Amino acid sequence: MSEDTLRDAARIFYALSSVGRLKILSLLESSRRPLHIKAVSRALKIDYATVYRHIRTLESAGLVEIYDVGRSRVVEVKDPNTLKELIAKAIESKQKAKPT
Repeated sequence: MSEDTLRDAARIFYALSSVGRLKILSLLESSRRPLHIKAVSRALKIDYATVYRHIRTLESAGLVEIYDVGRSRVVEVKDPNTLKELIAKAIESKQKAKPT
């Protein structure tokens, strides 16, 4: 694998390593529509600045997209199917690693 590919993979794994970021992704995926960042903050009862930092990390990993709507910023999952597959593979891998 190339250095760039490994770097991209590391960004994705880092973004998925936080329970807070996984909660944000889960909320966005379940809403099935873009959400205002303030709405994400309120729904998860996490302050706006923290949510925004998490969302920026997810954006840099290519998992979400942020765009402006009027004076607000909204966020949506770029590819919900890929996200579901990544999480399913992680859980499957952990289950295979459990001793019998």
